Amino acid sequence: MPSIAHDPEHRLWVLSGPGSSYVLHLDDGHRLRGLHWGPVLTLEQAASLLERPEPGRRSFEDPADGTLDLDTAGAMRYAHAGVQVRFPDGVRDLEPRLIGHEQTEHPDGSTELVLRFADHHYPLTLDAHYRVHPTTDVIERHLVLRHTGTDADGPVTVVRADSATWVLPRLGEYRLSQVRGQWSAETQLNRTPLPYGELVLTSRRGTTGHQANPWAMVDDGRTGEDHGAVWSCALAWSGSWRLTAQRLPTERVTLSAGFGHDPVTWELQPGGELTTPVCAGAYTEGGFGAASRLWHRHVLDRILPHPDELRPVLYNSWEATEFDIDVTGQIELAERAAALGVELFVMDDGWFGSRTHDAAGLGDWTPNPARFPDGLGPLIDRVHDLGMQFGLWVEPEMVNPDSDLYRAHPDWVLHHPHRHRTEHRNQLVLNLARPDVAAWLHGQLDDLLTKNAIDFLKWDMNRPFTEAGWPGAEADPDRLWIDHVRHLYALLDRLRADHPGLRIESCSSGGGRLDLGILARTDQVWTSDNTDALDRIEIQHGFSQLYPARVMGAWVTDSPNSYTGRSAPLDFRFHTAMTGVLGIGGDLNRWTEAELARAAELVAAYKGVRHLVQLGEQYRLRPLGDGELSAVQYVARDGRECAVIALRRSRHFGHRERSLPLRALDPAARYRDTATGTLHHGAVLLSQGLPLDLPADDCASALVHLVREQT
Repeated sequence: MPSIAHDPEHRLWVLSGPGSSYVLHLDDGHRLRGLHWGPVLTLEQAASLLERPEPGRRSFEDPADGTLDLDTAGAMRYAHAGVQVRFPDGVRDLEPRLIGHEQTEHPDGSTELVLRFADHHYPLTLDAHYRVHPTTDVIERHLVLRHTGTDADGPVTVVRADSATWVLPRLGEYRLSQVRGQWSAETQLNRTPLPYGELVLTSRRGTTGHQANPWAMVDDGRTGEDHGAVWSCALAWSGSWRLTAQRLPTERVTLSAGFGHDPVTWELQPGGELTTPVCAGAYTEGGFGAASRLWHRHVLDRILPHPDELRPVLYNSWEATEFDIDVTGQIELAERAAALGVELFVMDDGWFGSRTHDAAGLGDWTPNPARFPDGLGPLIDRVHDLGMQFGLWVEPEMVNPDSDLYRAHPDWVLHHPHRHRTEHRNQLVLNLARPDVAAWLHGQLDDLLTKNAIDFLKWDMNRPFTEAGWPGAEADPDRLWIDHVRHLYALLDRLRADHPGLRIESCSSGGGRLDLGILARTDQVWTSDNTDALDRIEIQHGFSQLYPARVMGAWVTDSPNSYTGRSAPLDFRFHTAMTGVLGIGGDLNRWTEAELARAAELVAAYKGVRHLVQLGEQYRLRPLGDGELSAVQYVARDGRECAVIALRRSRHFGHRERSLPLRALDPAARYRDTATGTLHHGAVLLSQGLPLDLPADDCASALVHLVREQT
């Protein structure tokens, strides 16, 4: 069956992946309906849906509400409208008509459908794009709006342009899954019954935000980790965004996601066009675990720049030194890190300009001459001699008022005339939407990378937008909300193209910029500034709902933790961090010889299973809320080996843990524990579970690596 099938007689399109179909129907009123989103249907089966009676119409209600895949408001429809415009004469309603469609086969095997609409009176067209892949059930969608008129027609104001509206089937009950959070408490999983009305998840901060993340999942309230159906969508955008989950009294439910936020608008000039970011959606069966694995594979196969590349074990110097940086101290830390088996040494904040504290120097991207009299070269050379890559912290989108950059260009920051400039962390935000600012910033970073053998940038962004104005803008100043992100993307793309060996970590006071858009241009993300291992279990559990371990930066830091003051054993801290991209951020000058020796053993153990954690299929064996023990299994795609990481927060009544039933193994095979040599039958591991032998203390943990015996 083709990925996209068309029935011109019934004006139907069936978009199918290996396990699902999304059915579109153009009704007699030229309205594009979402007719089905669920198990695979043939074209004939989809056409039979048109013969099914609709629920009876009630007075004052249009039965199209909550069924439209492309909802432009107007007439008797009062539900959420994903596309809203205002024409120069004040008319707000769109009345689009289908004027054509085309289907394109791409070299990667995907198929793209474009449905082209035009307003029947005003000079505005709207292209709805749908892209499907033969090996995944993820559908990628976006819109393109074009002003086809002349200068005499004036601009069209785009009030809202959601990338996609997803029409869900009637389920009886509806439950919404999403993540909530704040700084140092990101990605906490929240599942709640979906209320009637419009539930809006959003960020108005100019970045993705700590408080919510641009994805959502819906189920019927009975789905578990290993059973049930899930409908989900995720927006690939790193600026302000909004996601509306709508439940009507008619029990119709839609998910609609797009960039921007109220009251920001976009002025579409004659001849201009607006392309929205991609919103991807998927229907899956097999519970939340299967939904997560589908999204993990989508990120690995379709999003990341280097998906098959294993991320190195890194050391970051921040907690050891903070701003007390010099070349000698950094070399000493690098030597200690190399002895542990670290592969990437990252020097954090404090290396540039007058940056001896957090109120000065930001924006002046040249090495501090007192701290690095010969530049960065001697440190970089020593790091490379030790067999490690070299990384550097930068925060390119920000500036301190106490900096040479700000003194020279105070107009380069976001600001309004006659209004106070709000400083946060002693910083202001550069207006990256300005072409001259974007060009200057590229020149600074390109020069830094050209003159120094830098392998890795920790790219930070530590504050949201305030006073988001652009005095003197030649065009609509509101466009800065979108163009800042577009220019950021272009900057990252250009730097990576010019420096192909460069790898980048996205950081925004921890997990404040995490989304499919930034992941298309970076190699990993900093999950949270909170490195407390117990808190990280919860943060990383929510992270894993959509994003794979391959991109999740996780550090081992000192005990007691500098943020929470809580203590945890070294093994527990390591094992918690091993569920992602392992890093070390403690003050190695204060670690005992015994701690350093044990850390080296644990780094080696992680390297033995890294390929499974970062590239394998993840199974959450004991998710949060199921007692004090949590456990995650990572299985090779060929099924030949797996790793299990078990984390027990506390122990009650002296009870031993129950064995952990594993997933995705061959029941006829036997698996050897690489540490103990113990042989396990696959069928027993699947049914009775893997026995655990955890220490008796609280915060106990274990890593088990199982390899299938050759027959």
